Amino acid sequence: MSTEHVLDHPDNLAVTHAHVRRMANKVPEVTVYFWIIKVLTTGMGETASDFLAKALNPVLAVGLGGFGLAVSLVIQFSVRRYVAWIYWTGIVMVSVFGTMAADVLHVVLGVPYAISTPLFMIVLAAVFALWYASERTLSIHSIRTRRSEFGYWAAVLATFALGTAAGDLTASIGLRYLGSAVLFAVAICVPAVLHRSGTLGAVTAFWIAYVITRPLGASLADWMALPRGRGGLAMGLGPVTLSWTVAILGFVAYLAVSKRDTQAG
Repeated sequence: MSTEHVLDHPDNLAVTHAHVRRMANKVPEVTVYFWIIKVLTTGMGETASDFLAKALNPVLAVGLGGFGLAVSLVIQFSVRRYVAWIYWTGIVMVSVFGTMAADVLHVVLGVPYAISTPLFMIVLAAVFALWYASERTLSIHSIRTRRSEFGYWAAVLATFALGTAAGDLTASIGLRYLGSAVLFAVAICVPAVLHRSGTLGAVTAFWIAYVITRPLGASLADWMALPRGRGGLAMGLGPVTLSWTVAILGFVAYLAVSKRDTQAG
């Protein structure tokens, strides 16, 4: 049977299209669940990183975080379609390690947040430039090649490091954690409003919001976990990490069963 005949048959065309779509779809559709889980992973990564740094030797904690990230990304790259628990495990590990990377610059190397924040902005801009030069798009709907997948995950890691530094910067200049959370909650509405008004493109709006979710989630988690003397609710790093992890598992399990984040693929 010729290729033309196969493609002309409606049933065969549908099967072929579905197969291509599954092969290309390595990231979830952007739904309300995507943003909820994204914020949860950012907060959980913040408190988990701090908890591990206090419970373990900091060098060991960073090593474990890096190892966990490497393993999760190897698994993510080995599958040929989006799998909810694999993808979100990778995001969680990026969150934990991205927090550690930003904290190492400040705590270990003594780099001020006012310097590390623009530094990570430059790193993210460089990642975007290289990714765009390679694929001519930064759309998450175009993760169809190995190069675009590398570009996507490099950008994700850079956004987490940038968001961590930016959140710590605002907290350190007097806003504290609840004030920072309010600031970033307002800020994340800006790209949404601009996109709806037609002023800002979808891809640009997405990545701006993606960066802002990091300090938003981290500020909320820090506010819940840290002592009252630091402006928090004193719930503790361990309990907050555990409760946010349970919430993440619940949402990811729901998506894995319902496929709500793959229907529009």
